Amino acid sequence: MKQKSYYIHTFGCQSNKSDSERIAGDYEARGFVEAKNWRECDELIVNTCAVRQRAEDRARGFLYNVVVYFHDKGLQRPKIILTGCMVHHGNEKLYEMMPMIDEILPINEVGFNNATVRKDKKNAWIPISVGCNSFCTYCIVPYSRGREKSRSMESILQEVEKLANEGFEEITLLGMNVNSWGLEKLGIGFRKLMMENKNFTREDLPDNQSQYLQPEGTPPFVKLLQEVSKFDQIKKIRFMSSNPWDFHDELIAEIGRNKKIDRYVHLPIQSGSNGVLYRMNRGYTKERYVEVVEKLRKADPEIVIGTDIVVGFANESEAEFEETVALAKQIDWKVGFVAMYSPRPGTAGWRIYPDNIPHKEKKRRWEILDQIINKDNLHQRPIVI
Repeated sequence: MKQKSYYIHTFGCQSNKSDSERIAGDYEARGFVEAKNWRECDELIVNTCAVRQRAEDRARGFLYNVVVYFHDKGLQRPKIILTGCMVHHGNEKLYEMMPMIDEILPINEVGFNNATVRKDKKNAWIPISVGCNSFCTYCIVPYSRGREKSRSMESILQEVEKLANEGFEEITLLGMNVNSWGLEKLGIGFRKLMMENKNFTREDLPDNQSQYLQPEGTPPFVKLLQEVSKFDQIKKIRFMSSNPWDFHDELIAEIGRNKKIDRYVHLPIQSGSNGVLYRMNRGYTKERYVEVVEKLRKADPEIVIGTDIVVGFANESEAEFEETVALAKQIDWKVGFVAMYSPRPGTAGWRIYPDNIPHKEKKRRWEILDQIINKDNLHQRPIVI
């Protein structure tokens, strides 16, 4: 009897790619084998990204092309399973948007019970938490991935030990707020607030820091880095993504001391204007961001800083944009992923702010920042978030 086959088509970030590795593990534990491509599989899993509209459009376009291909060939198409961040739309809307879908798999149902299938044999992605408690007003992730939940120290170290024994030399610890590992709490339900009060304003939203416990003594994430570093086989440790408000002094000191930790630190700013940061509910000021950067560079002058920036967020004035330009020149980021804002349905920003910056102006601002930050790097295509 021929074994059933699967194929996973992944859109999005490292977390999505890591999820796909775990989905592959679940399939192979059930006796499936990986197909060479989506044209030859029995089940096609599409792992989606929803952080920007363009990513959703790409997933829908891909599925349309799949259906057309099999229709034109007169062949039976594979079973199509949708997972990833687009599940935030809800099953009813997803089936309406993409009637070719046969099944929807919430990404938070992808467990850690089976061996992960990794194709990279040197670096391994390790999710240390799932979900997100930081309800930035522009971001769909808390709605697509649910509340934040940390994995246990024991389970993470068991996975690291297994990887070390298999010959892996580099690992990347993943989390939506990776530095707050072990500190999440229930806090206030932002989504419940929005559902119960359609007329809420920015002032009704509690700060993101209120969603986390304050560490007593050494932060749990620093302890995790120290334990992971004890494995001699592991030569390099990376982590992402971080927020300035949870970048504790103990973490900065550990990075400076522990040379196993990569010298590249990705620290999103999103905007250099305190007014925009407030409207985004980012939970920090540009002054706090600069403070963290200065401490990192003092801890080790070899540290390289990269960032994420959104241009054209609601009501972003020219003066506010120029604050971001000035900060870019001051910080001298070596890598900058610049995105043009587009509202994500269901988020607080979509509900309470107008999308009132013309696309042409967003593109102009993107080009200015891209030239300043990435002038010595490979040119990036515009990102719409």
